[in-house]
Amino acid sequence: MADLSHTRVLTVATDGFEQSELFEPRKALLDAGVQVTLASLKTDPIQGMQHDKKGDTITPDTTIDAVDTGGFDALVLPGGVMNPDTLRMQDRAGEIVREFARDGKTIAAICHGPWLLVEADVVKGKTVTSWPSVRTDLRNAGADVVDREVAVDGNLITSRNPDDIPAFNQAVLAALQELAVEAAE
Repeated sequence: MADLSHTRVLTVATDGFEQSELFEPRKALLDAGVQVTLASLKTDPIQGMQHDKKGDTITPDTTIDAVDTGGFDALVLPGGVMNPDTLRMQDRAGEIVREFARDGKTIAAICHGPWLLVEADVVKGKTVTSWPSVRTDLRNAGADVVDREVAVDGNLITSRNPDDIPAFNQAVLAALQELAVEAAE
């Protein structure tokens, strides 16, 4: 196992994020020694959801406007319906996704999170998955949509729903391990 203590992951979320899709990948990354930064529209606590009920809140580390993507190795986008729908209306959120894609960095999105990938126009020709209601948008954006717990296409990792979090986490950590091994060589 490569040392991930120098690996930096950016998570972008706002009110309405699906609680398990932010907290469980975050915990897996932190447990692996990864440095995780949460960016949002503001630095006030943001509201998580457990499906249609309010869940826990979390306080972002920074705002999306203050993010310099050059300092990060990967991007994680949790779902929840409101979260990505709000973020895709923010120019800077789309720019962040495009910058990670342009630089060939890992981008991982789960459930409704791929809406941001559509908005940023980074899925054309890519094999992806998502929550069923997002799949038509992905197809219309030129993606090859599959129905499986995790789809990995180059630097892009996507999953369908909270049940897929273990496979999602494993794919993200494997990508970061590969990056760390390449950096050590």
